[in-house]
Amino acid sequence: MAAAPSDRACHTVVPDPGRVVTKAVLRAAEELGITARALAPVIGVSEATVSRMKNDVFALAPDTKPFELAVLFVRLFRSLDAIVGGDPQVARAWLSNANEALDGRPIDRIRTITGLLDAIAYLDARRARV
Repeated sequence: MAAAPSDRACHTVVPDPGRVVTKAVLRAAEELGITARALAPVIGVSEATVSRMKNDVFALAPDTKPFELAVLFVRLFRSLDAIVGGDPQVARAWLSNANEALDGRPIDRIRTITGLLDAIAYLDARRARV
């Protein structure tokens, strides 16, 4: 006689993508020293919405522009974190200092979608070097 399936298999918890991305973007911003006021335009929400996200009252909804921008911001963070070896001070300095290749400070450039994509492409190109 075959054993009955485990109860655990029937009660698998699937994480909510909105909550996962919301937590990830907030952690990335915190590591980079980015305030709610600075994060809001990067992910296309109001400062009040970022505050609600921090208070676990609001989560980004999948298939929305803010969700997609948050995923891109987390990607930027991960690339930068890998390059600087996890040193938040170096990452913060990179964000706030002028970058000739990006034609400005990364923290200012990432406020637009084009700037965010340019910064990601720049970091990805730097990571690819051996």
